[in-house]
Amino acid sequence: MSGYFGRWVDEVLMRLTDIFLAFPSLVLAMAFAAALGPSLPNMILAIAVVTWTPYARLVRGETLRLKSMEFVEAARAAGAPTWRILLRHILPQTLPVVLVQVTLRMGTVILTAAGLGFLGLGAQPPTPEWGAMVSDGRNYLVDQWWMSTLPGLAIAVTVLGFNLLGDGVRDLMDPRLRK
Repeated sequence: MSGYFGRWVDEVLMRLTDIFLAFPSLVLAMAFAAALGPSLPNMILAIAVVTWTPYARLVRGETLRLKSMEFVEAARAAGAPTWRILLRHILPQTLPVVLVQVTLRMGTVILTAAGLGFLGLGAQPPTPEWGAMVSDGRNYLVDQWWMSTLPGLAIAVTVLGFNLLGDGVRDLMDPRLRK
């Protein structure tokens, strides 16, 4: 909506985005999770509240690019309502870009969730959570190093896997890389 309508809608939504971007996402997620209380749903909500900004900027930029393209101008000239232009022409064109961004940023989300779990702001026992496992094992690091090391390795491998998946999805979706 911000990119398509512009004017005051764009100003309000982008200033709200700027406010969220002014703070480090982990610190903001910690603040939200602490205010809401330690639980898995609250951790998910805190992460969602702090990670929407890159997607908003990305979709806005794509919408600004797409709304001046000929197929959108043709739909507008044919009398298509705004909701139809947004849902049938602009949204499908932005989904591949958002999908690539989601897979690339999933590693950051996993690290934020692990950080919140490490600090005790995530899932509470007996729910298993990698960050909490690393935190629990740090007291036994000298004798039983695997208690912290193996969940840490699981976090690292999962983040690496999502980064590689995102890179592969980007290669598949980028028409300039096709032969």
